[in-house]
Amino acid sequence: MKPTVRPDMKQIFAHIRQAMGRVPSAVEKLARVDPGMIYEHLRSGAYAMPSESPALDEETRTLIYLAAALASSSQSCVRATVDKAKIQGIPREKILETVRIARFAMATKVVSDAESVFEALEQFDQ
Repeated sequence: MKPTVRPDMKQIFAHIRQAMGRVPSAVEKLARVDPGMIYEHLRSGAYAMPSESPALDEETRTLIYLAAALASSSQSCVRATVDKAKIQGIPREKILETVRIARFAMATKVVSDAESVFEALEQFDQ
């Protein structure tokens, strides 16, 4: 088996800039305090979004990532993903629809999380 050559941080940052327009400040700080986690993050990204025979196209991946970033309240990921969407030329209508879907999912979560409240309220009427 051939050993894998790791890219250095300059190469990693250049790739991020090309894909997203900028390197998020959290990534820059992480690289200074724990470069190993940057490599783990890259490995995880390649696992989640394989470059060989992907099931989803890049636009769909970006929109899913945006929805997940919104749902998890990760402002830096939201910003980075919107930057990436702009570079990819994803139309604003698709981005807005993604925001609406994430909003609806979160509203649905609140309804689902409130199931015990609804059960209690039903008992109020008895």
